[in-house]
Amino acid sequence: MSNLKTAYYRTFQAVFNIGARLLPWRKAKITEGAGAIGRIPELLAALGAARPMVVTDPGLMRAGVAPQILRLLEEQNIPHALFDRVEPNPSVNTVNEIYALYKENACDGFIAIGGGSAMDAAKAAAAHIVRPRKSVQKLGGLLRVLHKLPPFIAVPTTAGTGSETTIAALITDTDTHHKYAIMDLALIPRHAVLDPELTVGLPPSITAATGMDALTHAVEAYLCWTYNTRESIRFAEEAVEMIFKYLPRAYANGGDLDARAQMLLASYKAGFAFTRAGVGNVHAIAHTLGGLYNTPHGLANAVILPIVLEDYGAKVYKKLAKLARIAGVATNESDEANAKAFIAAVRQFNADMNIPTGFDFILDADIPQMVAWAAKEANPIYPVPVVYNAPRYTAVIQRVRGSV
Repeated sequence: MSNLKTAYYRTFQAVFNIGARLLPWRKAKITEGAGAIGRIPELLAALGAARPMVVTDPGLMRAGVAPQILRLLEEQNIPHALFDRVEPNPSVNTVNEIYALYKENACDGFIAIGGGSAMDAAKAAAAHIVRPRKSVQKLGGLLRVLHKLPPFIAVPTTAGTGSETTIAALITDTDTHHKYAIMDLALIPRHAVLDPELTVGLPPSITAATGMDALTHAVEAYLCWTYNTRESIRFAEEAVEMIFKYLPRAYANGGDLDARAQMLLASYKAGFAFTRAGVGNVHAIAHTLGGLYNTPHGLANAVILPIVLEDYGAKVYKKLAKLARIAGVATNESDEANAKAFIAAVRQFNADMNIPTGFDFILDADIPQMVAWAAKEANPIYPVPVVYNAPRYTAVIQRVRGSV
């Protein structure tokens, strides 16, 4: 990367940081604990939503998770519409279908039930509702919504994405397979219902991938060089500590309700941290895998995280050394040694939870497109510890593929 480009990116980030501190940041209000979904009707009433649109996915319908909430609405005689066909890495077409169904049924709010896919699809549809003259594609990028969304309740069923408290909705362009983010403070849900009972039935593989997604959020937010606040730093540190303590328990015993509850809270905290501080090159590369190969986002982050942390080198030793101490994996007084111990612990997490070390399905022909998309996403907005140029993105992606 040329010194001139790097200087421009850093200047942009410094200026944006000043402006960001003047924006009306907020958090989704938490309703938590076993049985917390029982309060959804009263939350709707408080928000003034009388006919919500419920957005979820087929798996949660089959598993009986979403129907629990549908029954609550029916018992309270709350009319609602249902869209239950959200796919992993939701597409523009899906968002447009939700938008049309919402308008057709004269809905006045959203309940998004699921992992990041359902919440992101609902958030994007809500953004399109308040900006109907802009296509979903045109809403991609930063601060292109700028209108208050309809009442929005997020009900996460995985502990990982943090979408219940973030400004982002990740959508895949149906035609180009480009996965991009709509980012706007308006997209932060009004309420997040953290009910651990909804996560008890998660398979270990999903517990692992989503848990590592939350860890990636916390770590990348912590490493961002300029947008952080005292609160986002504290939330990132607390999330890392909680994930190292509770993710192994949740993975080993899916019925451990305390571990499930703590992981939901850790995911929320990590989500707030990266909403305020930003993410980095791990996410920029992971999004290309979701768009091109439909790779689950948490799994992509889990594989890429230790590779990028290692590639950052000395630039992140001091911060990673502190995280190593927080996580209880520090080895001695050397920042370099402790940082490397933290990276080794992340790799061991992956190994213990049967997460692969790389993705050998990445095609040579796709790497230039991946590099272009990752660079466009990260620069200049992400305050990464190390600004990547095309050759460095290429080298890291080669390592992700396992060919280096």
